[in-house]
Amino acid sequence: MNEKYINDKKNASITILGIESSCDDTSAAIIRDGVILSNVVAGQKVHEEYGGVVPELASRAHQQNIIPVVDRAIVRAGISKNEISAVAFTRGPGLLGSLLVGTSFAKGFSLAAGIPLIEVNHLQGHVLALFIKEKVGEYNPPKFPFLCLLVSGGNSQIILVHDYLHMEVIGQTIDDAAGEAFDKCAKVMGLPYPGGPHVDRLSQQGDPHRFTFSKPRIAGLNYSFSGLKTSFLYFLRNNLKENENFIEENLNDLCASLQHTIIDILLNKLKKAAKETGIKEITVAGGVSANSGLRNALKENAKKYHWNLIIPKFEYTMDNAAMIAITGYYKYLNVEFAGQDVVPFARTQL
Repeated sequence: MNEKYINDKKNASITILGIESSCDDTSAAIIRDGVILSNVVAGQKVHEEYGGVVPELASRAHQQNIIPVVDRAIVRAGISKNEISAVAFTRGPGLLGSLLVGTSFAKGFSLAAGIPLIEVNHLQGHVLALFIKEKVGEYNPPKFPFLCLLVSGGNSQIILVHDYLHMEVIGQTIDDAAGEAFDKCAKVMGLPYPGGPHVDRLSQQGDPHRFTFSKPRIAGLNYSFSGLKTSFLYFLRNNLKENENFIEENLNDLCASLQHTIIDILLNKLKKAAKETGIKEITVAGGVSANSGLRNALKENAKKYHWNLIIPKFEYTMDNAAMIAITGYYKYLNVEFAGQDVVPFARTQL
């Protein structure tokens, strides 16, 4: 059926409905021939009071949001359901209950519409977000091969991207990711969840060299952030013994020094990867790529090492369905469809 469908549609526009539900954001997007028509995201405020995402609450919220979000995406795109060529969904990694909601909806939509179903790796989606075209404005995607620093809440990886659907992880965290280090350290300072954006904002008023924290010594291109997290916790505990107002009185400098350390760890390995591979086409993706300090540091290094640096627009750095739809578009072109027996997975690699 899929082969016949491709033959029937080969002269028509390709319109992909993308669905993202891997964590606490329900999102739907429409992409036509690689151009974004709509990208709707419904966040979940319920997790803020718990200081982190509660999986059961997340999956319930996805159930409530999925239909109105998809409907809004189709309306904003100005198309009808009959124009959709295929539905792409996040298969993993992520929270299993949340993924089940998106997977189940995508299966039902695919069956009802008689269109192909496309599974998408969430991490691959972050990388291919760099190829989203907009109706107006510049389109400046990276050239193959390129290096991508993928930094999100649960992942820190250096990826060698050979082609749209051929990616090789050459370095990754062996424990916590950079995003987790931001959020966990922010939590012990009493900052709201998610902590990363708050650390970024406060660090802009602080001295990044005021405090020094532990940096890991990991061979090769792999990362580790658990030691930094422990070092930061002990540093706060020791100083709070002498001054109970230490965090409050030094909050900006603490955030700036923490952010400087995390960025330094990330970029040291990225610079090493660029040197070892000889690649100067450098990109960044994932939620942490929205961090202003990381973006500025990347720009400084790009000037110093003559990199061609590509940084995605802010709205495509966070979890969103546009990145799932663009990945679905390239998989559609490659006739990579899934069956109705596909199941989500909580953990996976590229």
